[in-house]
Amino acid sequence: MISIPQEIQTIYGALLVQQNVPLQHHASYKKWLRYYWDFCHKHHFATKKAESLPAFIDKLRSKRQPEVLCEQARQAVLLYCTLDAGTIQSQKSTKAQVVPVVNTPDHNSHLPITEHELYSFPINEELDNVKPAQHYSKNQALHSPGEIIDNVPSTNVAEPHMPDAAALKERGANWQGIYDGLVAEIKLRKYSPKTLTSYRAWVRKFQTFLKSKDSSLVTQQDVIDFLTHLAVDKKVAASTQNQAFNALLFLFRHVIKKDFGEIKGVPRAKRRPYVPVVLSRPEVDKVFAQLRDPFVLPTQLLYGCGLRISECLNLRLQDFNLDEKLLTVHNGKGKKDRVVPLPHSIMLEIQQQIEVVSALFDNDIAAGYAGVFLPDSLGEKFKNAGKDFSWQWFFPAKTLTFLSATKEYKRYHLHDTQLQKGIRAAVKRTRLLKRVSAHTFRHSFASHLLQANYDIRTIQALMGHSDVRTTMIYMQTVPSLTLKEAKSPLDF
Repeated sequence: MISIPQEIQTIYGALLVQQNVPLQHHASYKKWLRYYWDFCHKHHFATKKAESLPAFIDKLRSKRQPEVLCEQARQAVLLYCTLDAGTIQSQKSTKAQVVPVVNTPDHNSHLPITEHELYSFPINEELDNVKPAQHYSKNQALHSPGEIIDNVPSTNVAEPHMPDAAALKERGANWQGIYDGLVAEIKLRKYSPKTLTSYRAWVRKFQTFLKSKDSSLVTQQDVIDFLTHLAVDKKVAASTQNQAFNALLFLFRHVIKKDFGEIKGVPRAKRRPYVPVVLSRPEVDKVFAQLRDPFVLPTQLLYGCGLRISECLNLRLQDFNLDEKLLTVHNGKGKKDRVVPLPHSIMLEIQQQIEVVSALFDNDIAAGYAGVFLPDSLGEKFKNAGKDFSWQWFFPAKTLTFLSATKEYKRYHLHDTQLQKGIRAAVKRTRLLKRVSAHTFRHSFASHLLQANYDIRTIQALMGHSDVRTTMIYMQTVPSLTLKEAKSPLDF
């Protein structure tokens, strides 16, 4: 963006004082003037020409600027057009100091002006990365000059339609509509409940940071300030900052319906190369020995099938093919399905678990319970599917969940926090030196397959990775077995 000569900036600032423009809005007027100069420079318009101002306003409207902001920009340019070469030359020679004038309701300008009440809304930061103008009250009048541009008179513009005052709160606004829209947009895209929980938490933190400023006043600059606050004040990790960025990007694009634009001035944190924690086979056995029911079999499946914790706990009886010793994983990460082999060594435990679920199912049906929770709207389409034996959870919860809307009791699966606590307690008892979580067993699954000379593409399919580069991270977890001297396969 080109810069305005200092002498013009000085005389324009003096004119803002003379025209009784409130002092806190001088920066907004000067900003519009910079935009106007930059526009004329890029599109080969001469400043103060009759055709330049309509073209500039049309450009702002094409950038989806609010109409009231376009009117403010028009007044800023009109005020600039009252300057002439003699005034500027006089300013160069005298170097007069601009003394701010206190704006009072009774102060009148000596220039012919049209009094005009105008609100200042935040700017959609597509023209430049500049902090938006602040909001000012309606009783502070802005005056626009009734001057001419190249002998073309400027007509008085009728006062634009003012939004309801409740929609312009700088703090304390109600964000319930934002949260409702966030839930609707995430459910529309079939995102996971954890994504909804995470995004809603970041929107709540963003709302707190802005002191519940009305959503229509939220700008890109607010996002920059919030991300800077996370990095500088909160010192969050790179993955945390990126998660916040993604949540706010989703909020702008799909809920607030504003163009997010390009974030400048706040570099997005990059994650450092990560080497996953991997247990050796003796260490895995030590953890298994310290596990207590009902966490033994779930942990064995985490390691034996390379499952994520959500994939393991969402297993239903119909996912098991005991004859072929295969397990079908539905709705994995990225809504992908895959088939993995069941460990032969725990087939007896799997059959015993099915018998436990069968007995629990009989008791639930006899007590008149409504069965289990079903995915999406399947329960509405098939009313009795929740009482079907094949739909029962493989790891059911011990207690039932009461639905106040339907006055029914339904059974959920074992909660992931319970399994995580059970694994942490077992690891603590083994006194391992490594930092172990439920996901560590999935990492160990891939590393041990690689160490057993399974090819990387097979491991990629078993892990459910979309990109083989994700699977190749496990190359760092096993010792290199590369031969020192390369040979032709013809000589093998």
